[in-house]
Amino acid sequence: MLRLAIIFFIIAIIAAIFGFGGIAAGAASIAKIVFFIFIILLLLSVIAGGIRGFK
Repeated sequence: MLRLAIIFFIIAIIAAIFGFGGIAAGAASIAKIVFFIFIILLLLSVIAGGIRGFK
């Protein structure tokens, strides 16, 4: 997940450098969504691992 977010962020930067504003905005939006999904899944994994460790 984090790799996808980084890839879309790099695509957004490259598109912005070449002047493709719409593509850059779209790629940045996708990168932000994927990054937040990654954070949520990471937190759920840490919480689930903590709960399993206490038993």
